[in-house]
Amino acid sequence: MTRALFVVSEEGYWGEECVEPLETLSNAGIEITVATPSGSPPEIDDRSLDPDEVGEETAEHVRDVHENDERLNDPIPTAQADAADYDTVVFPGGHGTEWDVNQDSDARRLLRNTIEGDGKALVVCHALGLLAFARDSDGEFIVDGRDVTGFPNEWEATIVDENDLMPSGRKLPYWVEDEVIAAGGNWDAELDQDTSVTVDGDLLTARGPGSSSAAAETLLSELER
Repeated sequence: MTRALFVVSEEGYWGEECVEPLETLSNAGIEITVATPSGSPPEIDDRSLDPDEVGEETAEHVRDVHENDERLNDPIPTAQADAADYDTVVFPGGHGTEWDVNQDSDARRLLRNTIEGDGKALVVCHALGLLAFARDSDGEFIVDGRDVTGFPNEWEATIVDENDLMPSGRKLPYWVEDEVIAAGGNWDAELDQDTSVTVDGDLLTARGPGSSSAAAETLLSELER
């Protein structure tokens, strides 16, 4: 049986970016395990449950999955996860990843071992910040020289104020696009396209919520190859 690991933020994941791949892979018969940095249930970004932000149907569905999916409510700690046990590791986005998943040494280990092993990694939206810190076994940035997409500065500028403060008042620690480019990534968020999903070998990246479905289908196709 094909197995997938989802590494989800306890500081605020974006609902659609987790739920779309979760359900797409589940419906294809893939066994899914959820991990968080501490092993506590992930927290969802309230804005991804706001009907004015995502639409009433999406908000209602995402809330239902978040509250009732047993896998999301009973995660394992990332420290206990072994990439060799999974065919793919998925890193949903959300601003919250900047404070936990992207800084988690075990999340970086899982990404590295997936890319260097036989698995495929899908990294979405703000979780691309993980690539600004993750290094390969030779100490080089995993993203160096790779083609990627992710949450663009142009969008970030519409969310934070001049002091990089989020609407919640929390300061954004870094802008994902800047950090990934600094680590050597070939960044193109394809802002002229409705969706943006990039495949570079065993690394798949997706721009944001609107690309969640396309990312899930692309990952499924890659796993079936």
